[in-house]
Amino acid sequence: MPEHVIVSTTTDREETARELAGKAVEAKLGACAQIIGPISSVYRWEGRIRTDTEWRVEIKTAADRAGALVELIRENHGYDVPEIIATPIEGGSAEYLAWLTGETRP
Repeated sequence: MPEHVIVSTTTDREETARELAGKAVEAKLGACAQIIGPISSVYRWEGRIRTDTEWRVEIKTAADRAGALVELIRENHGYDVPEIIATPIEGGSAEYLAWLTGETRP
């Protein structure tokens, strides 16, 4: 089981992405977050192929904080079915990963 993960989501507005990132870091559920965008997303929704502009939020966290982070995203997201994906971090700088863990402790 990985000790660290990146939890990512997408939003329809940069402002919303900034709010989600800020809430995650403020709550110590994420050590840091990057906002990437605008990006183009192509997907099927309600039987139609759609193309929309979105912003991706990538939040680095300790694996034991991922569940609470996912819940925070769900509670503060405007989509009916938000994309929320956790990707394991398989390695990296030991100093950075120690900092990441420390920043996600209550």
